[in-house]
Amino acid sequence: MSSTTLLLAFASAAALYALYKRYTRFSLSKIPGPKSDSFLFGNFKEYARSEAGEADFKWQSMYGDVVRINSPFGGERLLVSDPKALHYAWQQAGSSFDKPPARVALSEMALGPGLINVVGNIHKRQRKVMMPGFGSTEAKAAFPIFSKHAAKLMAKWGDMFSNEASETIAVDIPYWLSRATLDAIGEVAFDYQLGALDHKDNELTKGYFSLVFDLFNAQTPKDVLLINLLDTLPRSIARFLLAQLPNSRLQRGRDTGTASTNIARQLVAEKYAALLDGKPSKDIMSILVKANANADKSTGLTDVELLAQMNTILVAGHETTSNTLTFTLLELAKNKDIQNKLRAEIREHRRKIYAQGRTEFTPADIDSMPYLAAVAKETLRFHPVVYNQFRMADKDEVLPLHRDILIASIAGYNRHTDVFGLDASTYNPDRWLKKDSKYSGVLPGVYANVFTFGGGGRSCIGWRFAIMEIHAFLIELVKDSEYSLSPDIDPSRIRREPCFAMCPTLKGEEDKGSQLKMTVTMVPEDDD
Repeated sequence: MSSTTLLLAFASAAALYALYKRYTRFSLSKIPGPKSDSFLFGNFKEYARSEAGEADFKWQSMYGDVVRINSPFGGERLLVSDPKALHYAWQQAGSSFDKPPARVALSEMALGPGLINVVGNIHKRQRKVMMPGFGSTEAKAAFPIFSKHAAKLMAKWGDMFSNEASETIAVDIPYWLSRATLDAIGEVAFDYQLGALDHKDNELTKGYFSLVFDLFNAQTPKDVLLINLLDTLPRSIARFLLAQLPNSRLQRGRDTGTASTNIARQLVAEKYAALLDGKPSKDIMSILVKANANADKSTGLTDVELLAQMNTILVAGHETTSNTLTFTLLELAKNKDIQNKLRAEIREHRRKIYAQGRTEFTPADIDSMPYLAAVAKETLRFHPVVYNQFRMADKDEVLPLHRDILIASIAGYNRHTDVFGLDASTYNPDRWLKKDSKYSGVLPGVYANVFTFGGGGRSCIGWRFAIMEIHAFLIELVKDSEYSLSPDIDPSRIRREPCFAMCPTLKGEEDKGSQLKMTVTMVPEDDD
């Protein structure tokens, strides 16, 4: 039997199984939601292919915080932005809600069995071993490295200023920030010099540059059907079927994973040797190696899992931060008052640092810079680069759900007016300087009431590092530079592209990938 025939047979069986489930389980029909566009696709063509959060906002305003949306072959999903429901499913009963089969299998095949690609007890075991590398102390220790790479980026732009003999240059923001954050996470996580900012031609830099967009952008109708069909099947079958597909996206991930694994194997060997010599480094991988060496074999990471963490950390900690910074600069370019206020705070604090005989910012300084923190929080709220999360109930729940898929609308929750005020749909960092929030209910997230880093046992393990990196980069980016949208770009063309880690694209040029051109202008100190 040919692979094509085999796939068609399994696809037909999956479709029949989906139909069986649809008409034998509890119906969600009494929950309000949009009418189905078609039996074949439901509402998922619109949901998967519109701008990130666009459908969420529309349906939330029309139907409320719990919305029934129709999935392919007559299925149903719940789109949830209600704080109490999210707290229950992600924190209180988190062990009953895990990632759906196809999404786990797809990610694992491309990137390996790292923390974000495993479920259940395997995930709990991995997370327990990895936690010592991701504490507050470790994140603060990484701040100088983040600052160093941000300063290196600004030095590159400084060369451009000099070469063009101008106080203004044109810059494609995502291109440069992606390289700078890739270099930063390479050093922080592995003490490894990737050389992305220096345009070094190596396998890892080429592999990880724009990897998330290449893997997850622009779902076709066929992609929508395939993912939703496979989500109805056990993980082992979903993984088997995906392995039969000649998919260029998956191959891109596999090729990058192979290159990453080869380098990770060498790094792990070096770090074990350093540990035995009593000279361990302080990067995340070294801490991981030490924790794993001290763990029992039954509770530690296998060799394959340990190597897969390099892929996991580079993917999860690279473009997410890069795109968050890009959207921050977009908002600063659109709101010059906010940009000027942030720059004034940074410069005021810089003068205090100089007066103390210091030259560099430290994590302790951030505590005295409330507007910097407010801008970071507001971007994380307003532009959550991970804009939704899918979970499947593995047993009957109060909602009630049984193997039904719950979609957390992170974008919708982050603009919930009960939590963030009536102006929740407006970018306004000042909201974080007020102490008059009237919301007193439970909250699902791990940081600043936002759900951007998820919540519960599957929350982003590296969120503290992300906060440190965002602060470090914003200080360097804004202190002596002003950002404006390129005069060649119509702001209405800027899209929040849905591709796992939301990125900026231009309408009509989505196939070109992440792009956002700005003009950057030097701002002398006496311009305050």
